[in-house]
Amino acid sequence: MTPAVLIGVDTEADDQWSAEGRRRLSLRNAERLAGLQALCDGFGVRPSYLVTREMATGRESAGVLRELARQGRCEIGAHLHPWTSPPFRAEDLAGHTYPHNLPPELLEGQLADLTSVVEQQLGVRPTTYRAGRNGLHGGSLPILERLGYTVDTSIDPLFNERRKGGMAFAGAPLIPYHPDYRDVRRPGPSRILEVPISAATSPALPKAAERLYARLPPIPWRGALRRLGLQAVWLRPSYTPLPAMLAFATRLARAGVPCFNIVFHSSELLPAGSPYTPDEASVTRFLDDLKRLLEHLTGRLGAGGRTYAEFRAEWEARG
Repeated sequence: MTPAVLIGVDTEADDQWSAEGRRRLSLRNAERLAGLQALCDGFGVRPSYLVTREMATGRESAGVLRELARQGRCEIGAHLHPWTSPPFRAEDLAGHTYPHNLPPELLEGQLADLTSVVEQQLGVRPTTYRAGRNGLHGGSLPILERLGYTVDTSIDPLFNERRKGGMAFAGAPLIPYHPDYRDVRRPGPSRILEVPISAATSPALPKAAERLYARLPPIPWRGALRRLGLQAVWLRPSYTPLPAMLAFATRLARAGVPCFNIVFHSSELLPAGSPYTPDEASVTRFLDDLKRLLEHLTGRLGAGGRTYAEFRAEWEARG
């Protein structure tokens, strides 16, 4: 099985890090999707656009996504923001709620609405999901299964937002697995295939030490360790410098991983659409780093582009 290059784009409104951005729900970054798609096309990589409700219903954004899906150049998945998917509550908008903190019946209602709207507006029923703010827990899995989802890609082995009321995934595998209903960090009986975000420490730590690192609050501990030469790395151009991404990808290839899971937000394509790309120059650097990462993966490392749905079919066929 040729290693897969997966790109999961959280396709959402501009500037969802600020309260004003969450209220305004500007969709200008949709204008930049054609450029991103052309870049991916050049490497034979079909991105998976994980779409929020506002992007599925906005006239211009829906038009762009619908046409890309019609042309077979991408996968359309779902990305739940509890503050934009009805039935949402005022406190969900004010509190930037993690999906796993919703009451179960409300979570199911929002996911059912989002799934239906994506299918109606974009012409594709989504089967791949990523929770907004990585807010996935075991209780989400039966709901996703009932709605026909087969892939989740919410788990980041280094993610830790317990201090904010979010999840922590220390100890989760880096390779795909079927998660447990009681603890999504562990393999279990769920029919959902979890495709974790590619993240680890550099230099590499033994898994037990990595679990300890992932449990540390970013401030001040991870910052202090970074000054000592230990840092977190992701296949994410807005988070990780290009040389570190290339070295990390090479390390993963040598370890025989089956996929490279690249993640970012559509809003990072727009100047001031995210904290990571405040101006046009930073967007240009972001896209150049993504291009050079794809060159490295598909050229030197011999990986090939897949959508999450395609990867799951290959994974399950292997037995």
